Amino acid sequence: MARLFGTDGVRGLANGDLGPELALSVAAAAARVLAAHDSSHRPVAVVGRDPRASGEMLQAAVAAGLTSAGADVMQVGVLPTPGVAHLVGELNADLGVMISASHNPMPDNGIKLFADGGHKLADTIEDEIEATIAGGAGFTRPTGAGVGRIYDISDALDRYLAHLLKALPNRLEGLRVVVDCANGAAWAAAPQVYREAGAEVIAIHALPDGENINDGCGSTHLEDLRETVLAERADLGIAHDGDADRCLAVDAAGNEIDGDQIMAVLALAMKEAGELTDDTLVATVMSNLGLHLAMREHGVTLRTTAVGDRYVLEELRAGGLSLGGEQSGHLVLPAYATTGDGLLTAMRLMARIADTGRPLADLAGVMTRLPQVLVNVKVADKAAVATSATVNEAVAEVEASLGETGRVLLRPSGTEQLVRVMVEAPSHEEAEAAAQRLVGVVSAAG
Repeated sequence: MARLFGTDGVRGLANGDLGPELALSVAAAAARVLAAHDSSHRPVAVVGRDPRASGEMLQAAVAAGLTSAGADVMQVGVLPTPGVAHLVGELNADLGVMISASHNPMPDNGIKLFADGGHKLADTIEDEIEATIAGGAGFTRPTGAGVGRIYDISDALDRYLAHLLKALPNRLEGLRVVVDCANGAAWAAAPQVYREAGAEVIAIHALPDGENINDGCGSTHLEDLRETVLAERADLGIAHDGDADRCLAVDAAGNEIDGDQIMAVLALAMKEAGELTDDTLVATVMSNLGLHLAMREHGVTLRTTAVGDRYVLEELRAGGLSLGGEQSGHLVLPAYATTGDGLLTAMRLMARIADTGRPLADLAGVMTRLPQVLVNVKVADKAAVATSATVNEAVAEVEASLGETGRVLLRPSGTEQLVRVMVEAPSHEEAEAAAQRLVGVVSAAG
């Protein structure tokens, strides 16, 4: 049987492979596993969602599952994922549930789980929850007064925004910003908190109707943001995804500023302020070589992890480090958040612009993105590719030819018979040529 949990919770077609029955089972099992450490009180769970229409159905199922396991439910309504994670800690809850499929299209939905303190779950805990679901018939459900209750938290948004404002190092007066809310969970939170921080805000795609989330907008579709920034003569644009744990930007000229560049800007700001622990940044293996070169030039050590913000989080916690993230725009600042927070990232980025008086393009220019080519190669046996001497020799030859000006990464898919071939080089032509050479070798080996 395939693993239920993916890289970020349980995700699928709402009312298809992710129906209310599964949502109820996941929630009930999560309550049993995550609250098992303390039997001295009735467990408490914080539950939030993004604006997808299916979120209403799944929230009802999740609440039913939690209360059937004896947990009280604190419903916070539509709120960014990092807001739910924050409130798990602030309300001293035992667990949290965010109902969202992030940047996926509207028909999909998902269930993200948080442990006490608002932390993402380790693989071993997810495995325990899956095992609990499989063996659920042996669980005696509480009855009478043992059944959990459901409460609505009316000031959840205010609590989250107050937390964000405390993390702001300086005000944002003088900045004119366009924010694309993806018709998602940030639709109210992002414009409000940026205005309260002092910025002049033009909000777009901030009218969710349950069906328009991520529809041609947000961090995966920057076209409208670019056009609006140019038309409004804004200093920058900010794009969030459906659950607002991600942030990408565009500069005043409409050029994309990706997660690597944002990390570079924040890392140097934090190093200057003495806030970058051990002068170390954490990123995944997919981060551009340009980030590695820029950090080396400025005396910052770059540690790399497997792909997924959960692995960045694990490395940050293990090393007591202060900044990490992904090229996709998931950034984590552990002093202020237990997970990626797109609003926090945007506010810290804008604070740097306001403090220095330098435009975003200038700040982001500390890093030069090298051309990157990524090819997905279908194979019959990805394990055979990983152990192939011929493939390893070809990779070594390409790496030697590129030297310090390029990079090669071969990564098997976690769910399909695919090998992802990534090459970075000084020019797109060099990267394409090297990638196609490796694609041929991988295809022959797999």
